[in-house]
Amino acid sequence: MRNTIIAFLLLISVSMFGQMYNPVKWSTTVEKISEREYILKAKAKIQSGWHLYGQYIEEGGPSPTAFSFNNQPKKFELIGKITEDKGHETVDKIFDMKIKYFEDKALFTQKIKFTSNEIANISAAVDFMVCDDSNCLPPSTEELIFKIPNEKKAAAAEETPIVKTDSVTPEKTVVQPDEKTSETASHLPKKTESRGLLTIFIVAFLSGFAALLTPCVFPMIPMTVSYFTKQSKTKAAGIRNAMIYGISIVIIYVLLGSIVTAVFGADSLNALSTNVWFNLIFFVLLVVFACSFLGAFEIVLPSSLANKVDSQADRGGLIGIFFMALALAIVSFSCTGPIVGTLLVEAASKGGIAPIVGMLGFSIAIALPFSLFAAFPGWLNALPKSGGWLNTVKVVLGFLELALAFKFLSNADLVLQLHWLEREIFLAIWIAVFGMLAFYLFGKITLPHDSPLNHISVGRLSFGLIVLTFTIYLIPGLWGAPLKLISGFPPPMHYSESPNGLGVSGNSELKVTGSLPEGAEHGPQNIITFHDYDKGMEYAKKVGKPVLLDFTGYACVNCRKMEELVWSDPKVLGVLNNDVVLISLYVDDKKELPESEQYVSETTGKKIKTIGNKWSDLQIKTYKANAQPFYVIVDHKSNSLTETSAYNPDIEEYYNWLQGGIKNFKK
Repeated sequence: MRNTIIAFLLLISVSMFGQMYNPVKWSTTVEKISEREYILKAKAKIQSGWHLYGQYIEEGGPSPTAFSFNNQPKKFELIGKITEDKGHETVDKIFDMKIKYFEDKALFTQKIKFTSNEIANISAAVDFMVCDDSNCLPPSTEELIFKIPNEKKAAAAEETPIVKTDSVTPEKTVVQPDEKTSETASHLPKKTESRGLLTIFIVAFLSGFAALLTPCVFPMIPMTVSYFTKQSKTKAAGIRNAMIYGISIVIIYVLLGSIVTAVFGADSLNALSTNVWFNLIFFVLLVVFACSFLGAFEIVLPSSLANKVDSQADRGGLIGIFFMALALAIVSFSCTGPIVGTLLVEAASKGGIAPIVGMLGFSIAIALPFSLFAAFPGWLNALPKSGGWLNTVKVVLGFLELALAFKFLSNADLVLQLHWLEREIFLAIWIAVFGMLAFYLFGKITLPHDSPLNHISVGRLSFGLIVLTFTIYLIPGLWGAPLKLISGFPPPMHYSESPNGLGVSGNSELKVTGSLPEGAEHGPQNIITFHDYDKGMEYAKKVGKPVLLDFTGYACVNCRKMEELVWSDPKVLGVLNNDVVLISLYVDDKKELPESEQYVSETTGKKIKTIGNKWSDLQIKTYKANAQPFYVIVDHKSNSLTETSAYNPDIEEYYNWLQGGIKNFKK
């Protein structure tokens, strides 16, 4: 009876002060493919509303899923890498990187081959992290057992459910969230992939129109349309031939996108986007493209190839029209090649069928004018005449290529954490590039293939003013302005010489004056924060302020959202700077505790080895909760001054919650 009452009271405390989550269940299967070769499969069943992260995430982002196999003594070898489901992908604005995640379920497979005669079960461990729209759980470790089937069972895979070994609380005290109460995380929309492809199509379509306005393509429009209308016996035949010509252009470029996808593989292209060598190679490639557009040299395909294709165009019929379209693609390569190359690079970093979608958008924009002007030849009279303005378009594209190139160099620098191309340097380069573009548009500088400029057209002047305005907009970024207009292009704010701007050590509430308290450092929004519980409490007693316990994580998405979107509000920031002492306890801190401080948790029975384990255990033991972010306002005796708080993007509610705790402290 006594145990029943205790369990009942514990459940009440869980519902009042926090919630214990266990949203992922693991199971394993093994498939035999030969006498010594097997496929190990680990399946994650994910509760509705939660998401599990993929294996390949840059350093500095959420904790990726990672597997380790116990192979002592060495009885088997791993064949290839662990494969995973396609999942969902999004560019996370908080971490400023591409992130892959899974919903509902995920399957990971690893092929192995036994190297000894002894074939036995295989043990492994999986480290993983899960989040929903308001919580992130600290990284967890699950022990997996892969039961190798004997010969009689080899035809069918044997599924082994996994009992969670690192459960944060006894099973009867776990309160599972309602599967219908939670939607996909707000920062990970379900339709990200389709929206990403639509964006690629639109950008590629606009790039195709830009390619039309280059010296290599634009003059071909009236020439080609006139050829079809004069050579065809009827107007309908001319329109038909011109449309076939346009369709052939689409087929050629889509075929190019298909080849890129087939050569690299739909899944591997995305992995290249964070590869250092991939980014460095395309940085160099885009600089070469930019120099070509600016007039340093021309990138052309061998003339023999163009001559062979052109000779095939004389054959007539459908085949002749197709080769005419191919001849256009080859002859105009010096102008379209850099644009096509840039599009393929950007599309390749998205993975999947993005290169095909990109080339579809680009080719439609190229082909459309030929078909339209063939149908309405009178429109040709409205076309502007060829002239120096075509080279101006080419030069403008060159400046844009040069600016984009440094994004790839920045990606490589971020991955390696070299701090060679920090935010200030990146912005300085962009200011220089777009500043020179503005001078060029105003006619103050000329380049090799420019025609003499007697006056500036209204259109050129207007575009020059837009570029100059954008350049001026970038300048405050050197002093810490957020520059939301180009969010995602420059390195993040923290990756800079002065994370809060030149000459400022923190937010507007905090300047560089005096030394920090012992054991403190500047945390999010440059708020003075402690990472050690005891030192923070000691300082709070000294200054007579309540304590805000912030259970957080380095890889916690929603923690970063609270810090950037809620804590940055002037009212909230004022409270955090002046009215409370902030103690941030990172539950995923991997630093090991000294041997003398390691212990076995009374709550979970786990060995507490790291600093993160210690703070996670404190949260579980004291507040019966294991999700982050998790906020508690306490007095100097660690007594709670108000109810706890979790992820809450409502600034006004969070501010009132802070004020309520401070008011109770002063009573």
